[in-house]
Amino acid sequence: MKIENKPGNIPGLETTVPWVWPRAAYVHIPFCAHKCGYCDFASLAGSDHLADRYLDALEREMEALGQPQEVDTIFIGGGTPTRLDPGQLRRLLQAVRHWFPLTVGGEWTVEANPGTLDEAKADVLVEGGVNRVSLGAQSFQPDLLKALERNHSPEEVPRALELIRPRFPYWSFDLIFGVPGSTPSLWHDDLEIALALGPSHLSCYGLVYEKGTALWKQERAGLVQPVDEESERTMYEHTIDRLTAEGLAMYEISNFARAGHESRHNLVYWANDAYFGVGLGAARYLRGVRSSNTRDLPFYLKKIAETGDATGPTETLDPAARARETAVLMLRRTKIGLDRNDFKLRTGFAFDEIAGEALPRHREGGLLEDNGTRVRFTRAGLFLADTVLSDLV
Repeated sequence: MKIENKPGNIPGLETTVPWVWPRAAYVHIPFCAHKCGYCDFASLAGSDHLADRYLDALEREMEALGQPQEVDTIFIGGGTPTRLDPGQLRRLLQAVRHWFPLTVGGEWTVEANPGTLDEAKADVLVEGGVNRVSLGAQSFQPDLLKALERNHSPEEVPRALELIRPRFPYWSFDLIFGVPGSTPSLWHDDLEIALALGPSHLSCYGLVYEKGTALWKQERAGLVQPVDEESERTMYEHTIDRLTAEGLAMYEISNFARAGHESRHNLVYWANDAYFGVGLGAARYLRGVRSSNTRDLPFYLKKIAETGDATGPTETLDPAARARETAVLMLRRTKIGLDRNDFKLRTGFAFDEIAGEALPRHREGGLLEDNGTRVRFTRAGLFLADTVLSDLV
């Protein structure tokens, strides 16, 4: 990753504008005890012996920044970052803190697996400056965890929370609905168990059969039966109603939080703002160029050692394409929605020009609400979000 212009050296651009210069950084740790069947991320099992070499490569890649870059949010994801041992985890946090110093009051999130977080690692995270943990619970039903090929048990989630609650002011669960074998009743149980643990943030995703994953192959071979659409809709509808009743407001299509506990890092993505990204398969969005690193670990290690750069696919969107992409991402924000003035300032395009005749059609069809300044999904629109977004752009 080569950064030719540092903040203050981009002609004609203010560096305080977040969509021009990144104020967020993503760092990827690919190691896992087991590759979950639904996972499409750059992650792999059986490669822990390469962890120290990988940390060497991460440091080399960050050195290519030329100088430390102050950010408002950091997110370390995977894979399983807490798969690293305490010493490796401490080394990682020190390097990230050096190259991506966090602003006062900034948000630093680390993903954790309930089965790999222990007291020593939790203490290292706190000492390193982490203030938010995202815990991959996914389900509290043993059979559904088995269907997802998760390698933790339901009992390990509250045990992990005993370590998280006294140490971190912010934390979140990830849950998945629509898992093969699930029913609305089982999903209701999952939500009740999760709510009893007192979260201030929940991410509730409908299962996606990502092409190439083990679960996708099983579905294609007829070995697993997807949950029917009506049941999945019922699960999603209940999620919205139940979490809203508990004070967890829906602020994005799949995310719910109490006020002040929203994921600030993910809000960067949904605004289509710029961000740094380092590590295996990591994506970044710098100066209008969207790129990602190779997903091949041996090749990543080799390229970083040789050149400090392992960039793979790269795309530079033309202004109209970037505006369309920005519209899609902004409309995912169910609370904020898309503000026409903000959209025009960021993209140079009027939203109505981008959306065309699809906007009045979906507005009149009751799928979008529009007060003249802001456009958002209605409740009915949420259930057809993919179709509406496709029509709009």
